[in-house]
Amino acid sequence: MSCPPKSDDLVFFVNGRKVIERNADPEVTLLNFLRKIVRLTGTKYACGRGGCGACTVMVSKHDPVSAKIRHFSITACLVPICSLYGAAVTTVEGIGSINTRLHPVQERIARSHGTQCGFCTPGMVMSMYTLLRNHLQPSEEQLMEALGGNLCRCTGYRPILASGRTFCVESTGCQKKRTGKCCLDLGGNDSSSLSRESDICTDLFVEEEFQPLDPTQELIFPPELLRMAKNPEKQTLTFCGERVTWISPGTLKDLLELKAKHPEAPLILGNTSLGPAMKSQGRVHPILLSPARISELSMVFKTSDGLTIGAGCSLAQVKDILAEQVSELPEEKTQTYRALLKHLKSLAGQQIRNMASLGGHVISRHCYSDLNPILVVGNATLNLISEEGTRQIPLNDHFLAGLASADLKPEEILESVYIPHSQKWEFVSAFRQAQCQQNALADVSAGMRVILEEATDTIKELSLSYGGVGESTIGAHKSCQQLIGRPWNEPMLEEACRLLLEEVSLPGWAPGGRVEFKRTLVVSFFFKFYLEVLQELKKLDSHHYPEISDRFLSALEDFPVTGPRGVQRYQSVDSHQSLQDPVGRPIMHLSGLKHATGEAIFCDDIPMVDRELFMVLVTSTKAHAKIISIDLSEALELPGVVDVITAEDIPGTNGAEDDKLLAVDEVLCVGQIICAVVAETDVQAKRAIEKIKITYKDLEPIIFTINDAIKHNSFLCPEKKLEQGNIEEAFEKVDQIVEGEVHVGGQEHFYMETQRVIVIPKAEDKELDIYVSTQDPAHVQKTVSSTLNIPINRITCHVKRVGGGFGGKVGRPAVFGAIAAVGAIKTGRPIRLVLDREDDMLITGGRHPLFGKYKVGFMNNGRIKALDIECFINGGCTLDDSEQVTEFLILKLENAYKIRNLRFRGRACMTNLPSNTAFRGFGFPQGTLITESCITAVAAKCGLLPEEVREKNMYKTIDKTIYKQAFSPETLIRCWNECLDKSSFHSRRIQVEEFNKKNYWKKKGIAIIPMKFSVGFAATSYHQAAALVHIYTDGSVLVTHGGNELGQGIHTKMLQVASRELKLPMSYMHICETSTATVPNTIATAASIGSDVNGKAVQNACQILLKRLEPIIKKNPGGTWEDWIEAAFEQRISLSATGYFRGYKADMDWEKGEGDPFPYYVYGAACSEVEIDCLTGAHKKIRTDIIMDACCSLNPAIDIGQVEGSFIQGMGLYTTEELKYSPEGVLYSRGPDEYKIPTITDVPEEFNVSLLPSSQTPLTIYSSKGLGESGMFLGSSVFFAITDAVAAACKERDIVEDFIVKSPATPEQVRMACADRFTEMIPRDDPKTFKPWSIPIA
Repeated sequence: MSCPPKSDDLVFFVNGRKVIERNADPEVTLLNFLRKIVRLTGTKYACGRGGCGACTVMVSKHDPVSAKIRHFSITACLVPICSLYGAAVTTVEGIGSINTRLHPVQERIARSHGTQCGFCTPGMVMSMYTLLRNHLQPSEEQLMEALGGNLCRCTGYRPILASGRTFCVESTGCQKKRTGKCCLDLGGNDSSSLSRESDICTDLFVEEEFQPLDPTQELIFPPELLRMAKNPEKQTLTFCGERVTWISPGTLKDLLELKAKHPEAPLILGNTSLGPAMKSQGRVHPILLSPARISELSMVFKTSDGLTIGAGCSLAQVKDILAEQVSELPEEKTQTYRALLKHLKSLAGQQIRNMASLGGHVISRHCYSDLNPILVVGNATLNLISEEGTRQIPLNDHFLAGLASADLKPEEILESVYIPHSQKWEFVSAFRQAQCQQNALADVSAGMRVILEEATDTIKELSLSYGGVGESTIGAHKSCQQLIGRPWNEPMLEEACRLLLEEVSLPGWAPGGRVEFKRTLVVSFFFKFYLEVLQELKKLDSHHYPEISDRFLSALEDFPVTGPRGVQRYQSVDSHQSLQDPVGRPIMHLSGLKHATGEAIFCDDIPMVDRELFMVLVTSTKAHAKIISIDLSEALELPGVVDVITAEDIPGTNGAEDDKLLAVDEVLCVGQIICAVVAETDVQAKRAIEKIKITYKDLEPIIFTINDAIKHNSFLCPEKKLEQGNIEEAFEKVDQIVEGEVHVGGQEHFYMETQRVIVIPKAEDKELDIYVSTQDPAHVQKTVSSTLNIPINRITCHVKRVGGGFGGKVGRPAVFGAIAAVGAIKTGRPIRLVLDREDDMLITGGRHPLFGKYKVGFMNNGRIKALDIECFINGGCTLDDSEQVTEFLILKLENAYKIRNLRFRGRACMTNLPSNTAFRGFGFPQGTLITESCITAVAAKCGLLPEEVREKNMYKTIDKTIYKQAFSPETLIRCWNECLDKSSFHSRRIQVEEFNKKNYWKKKGIAIIPMKFSVGFAATSYHQAAALVHIYTDGSVLVTHGGNELGQGIHTKMLQVASRELKLPMSYMHICETSTATVPNTIATAASIGSDVNGKAVQNACQILLKRLEPIIKKNPGGTWEDWIEAAFEQRISLSATGYFRGYKADMDWEKGEGDPFPYYVYGAACSEVEIDCLTGAHKKIRTDIIMDACCSLNPAIDIGQVEGSFIQGMGLYTTEELKYSPEGVLYSRGPDEYKIPTITDVPEEFNVSLLPSSQTPLTIYSSKGLGESGMFLGSSVFFAITDAVAAACKERDIVEDFIVKSPATPEQVRMACADRFTEMIPRDDPKTFKPWSIPIA
């Protein structure tokens, strides 16, 4: 289309201020506009696909139908600015600021300790704020719904929900406020140390101190927009961009004319379907038609026989409309509406439901659609309109398959959807199963409807429709036809399942994989429907229809969505401790309030520097190939492209010989960096990378799996081995031997802030300033130095704060920093490199997948006499940290158990996958799963309970580990006993067994897991730390240390230490940033010891300063701090000191297999209870109790936050987080849509954490312990609770246990393990006959 000479003005408001955009580009999203044009950086970029909620803002619009103002949350990354004509946008900056006035939502999330790294916090705040604008006192269900589309990787969600709950109407009968005793405070006999409640606190914040919510203080809807809405512009608005023209007609007539003129142009409303497709497939539509201002498309009509909903209504509005109908109409008429409502509650997150339209959902025809199968069976009709007039077509399989005869004509649009009422003797149900309960695309969804002949059980009409099992929604017409006239009974069920599996066939290679699971769900869902209809018939006439066995009834119930509740216990400070001394108190995170207001500055929030360029990386599309040629010519000709950086541009060393920064001649994996485009804008750079032509020649071998690596003898380093006792002799003397396998999948770090770096070259002496999101700035500094061949002293790395790291920002940022630095030196201009989520996940690697084999010999009483474990980890294509991970894995394998005869062996496999790297727990969470799986196997063979075998084999007295390090297990045993007691384990074990006897299709499981986690690096030099403390003449104190703020609260703890040492309030103190110019030669903030070692250094610096001030204080004991500092300055006493800690001694001799590799251990125990649905594989976490040995916590709020966050992250590793690779080595799971980290609905319903009252450890700062990683493995208590539930199902079904353990315990794994008649009847494919969609790499 030829564009008019100029675009119309785009008018909208941001935070109460009018915006007139004269040249609005339809390709610019609201997120880009806010961050780059208006410079409001509180709204964060994390995934770019609407899947994480970090960019949530509130949009307010005048609704022409209801004549009211609608406030709704949206994800700014998907919203084109052109769609905002006449709207008011409110961002986190618009509701409150630390400089003016905090909004209660901001204050409460910070003071409730609901922020750690703080990157997700603005999105959380805006989701809650929008909820409160619509519901002043929301219910807990509304709160859970509002936060369902927001991800957090740090906190474990519990404190976020606690902050939101302070606004809710009280919905529970907790008597805590009246009696002081919480209803969740179960268990406890008086001999338990935790029961001395006098010195135990359960409050981490004081609710009474919060400011009240005052709705009169909120921003009003701009009067100008109200006037515009009441006298709407009828003229068509046009916004012309460089490649796309956005046309927004004011009337339906104009829209139809435009559609006739531009039949290929799509209609765009929420952009939830087009947006992600345009991003991932690079698809561009030259013309977009926006029907947002056409009120006819949002009309709702109710008639006596059905409901017509405008295609422009959002899914959130559809939900409200249906809920209203369900409340008004008799139940028999609302069967279809109830089924739709059920799926609307779990479909995507609240923000997407607010944006996505009903018409868009239907027309997109996604194969995984949740609503289309229900609309098909509910006989919905599509009302179409064009210039020619109106017509109706059925919403059926032919339409959803895109058959031309059943589709819209190019000039037609969907005006509305008609959904008829159901009738008596008509039954409609909906089913879905996804990787997790909420905000996840369904593996299989289904709509099912039957009409029975009146007052009989004879099938009159049957309709079954499935999503997720084909290229579009599929109906089972033949099966349904053959079943008409049959009675609704068991023989019909058998026949229906057989027919369904024949008709709804899925090839073994089907996209999305999980083929046998999906086939099973097809029939499992029908069985659920069969039972539901029987149940309804029983209600209608209890005499005529067969009883459903009580044991089967639980199959009918879906797991409810409930918000987590729990108690957090910790030891209160000594009553004699000075009120000014903050150590041991639950102090709020230093940046908590700034996180909540969006004023905390992260790397990419730093304003653009003069002449700054943007860098985008070009990566390999081949797994193992020779690079034949790289053609840059087309890319370099594009506007805005300044240069392309290749290996030839590197003045110094290009990484290591086997680990190049930029590939030379050969690539070793898909995702290896080959070169980098530098351009004026990120958009220009991204367009340029598509024009770079690289030709390859494939090389052999190509290795992806651990099995292939073993076959090809492809290893990254020598075998690591530890042995004690005489294992062969021991195996000869035992009663029984079991051998088994354990497969643990990898894990993506999924830090909310992707990898990013800004490199600013200075005018002289080759100096560089580098602002980088890293756990190890010194490593970035050294790598840039060697890459550029300049001295380290010319390079300064700055780290203000990091939006999550978890090990993924230890080694990798150095690569990105070095490549960006080469670009900066070559162009002489600042370079900004920000990875998209997809590229971050593709390039950076994650936790090592593991394959382990064990052989365990034991006596019939459960005593283990010999254990032989061989582990293989998938290291990827380069060494990275794989050797250290192998060592740590082997050192930690014994966990809490004393077994006399042991042999542990480990190898790191070299494969053609991106190199795996450090990740929280560093091998322990994978390796120890083998050990605990052995215990479960031994228990099964001995007919004992797993907890009995665990207890029997635990360390009992002072002893030595396999590597000859002495330790006392007293605290370990205390944690175990406390956990048994506080969780009321034994009585709940009996209740679980009772439940399982009474229920066939639902099973409960319970597990308790002990933990001995070793803290620190296994090398003394890695435990050193330094700090620099300045006291200024006004008495204020600046503290700098070598640790990096990743969200773990290290800066907060360091100021607590300085406050105690200098006997000064924390308000006197400040930490600016971590910088290599102030504290040089630092060690990575990792291995749980950041606060330990840096705390010692800060303590040392403060003690040096206090020693210098001693004579002055003695001379004037009544003086103020300011007096003393002034006097010190006058007397020429240095008010600056470097503190230093030489480090804990740690060494390991692998030749001898002995040493003292770890300074100390953290002990803990966790008990979890779950319930599984044997028909779908879904599970519900009922309760978790954690006891963690923190010794004397520096800050219980931060430490409990670390325990909860790492537990939930571990739970994700063992249950939902699944990496999928293609047979060509391409990572499929590259965003929140495909890779499911836990959401707020995945947190256990009851979640209790107790820090064990103080046991002393003179080694550490104030006897505290580092708790950053240890909680990760305790997430396995959920895995073993699921295993326990599956074992109960298998036992009842007489299935022989095979001792092959696979993690994560996804719904697929659980469903297929609970074998039954439905899994038996599905067709199975010979793997040799097809190429699978994905391959298992562990």
